[in-house]
Amino acid sequence: MTMSRRTFLRGLVGGAAALVTTGHALGRSVWPPDGDAFVPAYLQLEEEGRFAERIDEAYALLEDCQLCPRRCGVNRLRGQTGVCRTADEAVVFSAQPHYGEELPLVGHYGSGTIFFSNCNLRCVFCQNWPIAHEGRGQRLEVEDLADLMLRVQQIGCHNVNLVTPTHVMPQILQATRIAAQKGLRIPLCYNTGGYDAFDAVRLLDGIVDIYLPDLKFMDDDQAELYMGAPDYPETAKAAIAEMHRQVGELVTDPHGIALRGLMIRHLVMPNRTSNAHDFVHWVAETLTPSTYVNIMSQYRVEHWAFEHPDIARAITVDEFLEAMTWAEEAGLTNLDERSLMQRDLFRRRGG
Repeated sequence: MTMSRRTFLRGLVGGAAALVTTGHALGRSVWPPDGDAFVPAYLQLEEEGRFAERIDEAYALLEDCQLCPRRCGVNRLRGQTGVCRTADEAVVFSAQPHYGEELPLVGHYGSGTIFFSNCNLRCVFCQNWPIAHEGRGQRLEVEDLADLMLRVQQIGCHNVNLVTPTHVMPQILQATRIAAQKGLRIPLCYNTGGYDAFDAVRLLDGIVDIYLPDLKFMDDDQAELYMGAPDYPETAKAAIAEMHRQVGELVTDPHGIALRGLMIRHLVMPNRTSNAHDFVHWVAETLTPSTYVNIMSQYRVEHWAFEHPDIARAITVDEFLEAMTWAEEAGLTNLDERSLMQRDLFRRRGG
């Protein structure tokens, strides 16, 4: 039996309804934390009358698809699909408060994650492969996507966290404008794998408040072997530098909740595969030493990783501590709090 869009939407947000009651019981206003001081970037663009034009520019990229660095050239507006296997509508797997993200995103009431299905990368170690590779989820019209954005705001989430958004960026922009016209006022977080076309990222200027990209690999050969994208390192670095130009370093409210800025993730992988050494030095030298960086230790063997000997195991404590030491030596001063806590715990236990 095929599930309708409305039934799917009710299923996504039904479990979160209790959070609304809980929030009211606490007797406090969830957002904004300090009156009406915060104005999201997308709202300013709408007030200037420039948002609609930006959406048209984004959709034009889908006619002969140039949206991501794959540049498949298919007409997605007519239902054709390329590497990302997505046509004219976004596919959504889940939408809910998430408490496992970086603490500035989580705050007290969670990050409002909308998890998009499919992906323009083909990582052999993908931890979400049923969603990213198989495309499990439901196709949604932009009006429904806008409703999800408003719903995560209603239940108290501190931001709209768009997970794997690259291949559905035009649909996201249109939904954001609809939601903004209906009262969306929380920050927009663009949570991407980093394989973003420079021209596409430029279209996000003045719309995205918080960028949360991965920078997975620093070496072309590793990117080709494990992602099928030998141009990933240079492409991701160019895109992230543009993100930094747009939003700068992380800015938080008095409670430590993210409002605007760049936050970069780097997953430590076995046998120095991801080259954390070059990553931390690139951030310090190309961006700023005070850029928010999350060096992540949660690599696990998933999907097809077991077929690749160099990444067919978990990382060791020493490999994680080595990456953190490199970050310190590079002069990075704004490392993720949980990463620092884990580093300190491992050091107290003698590595």
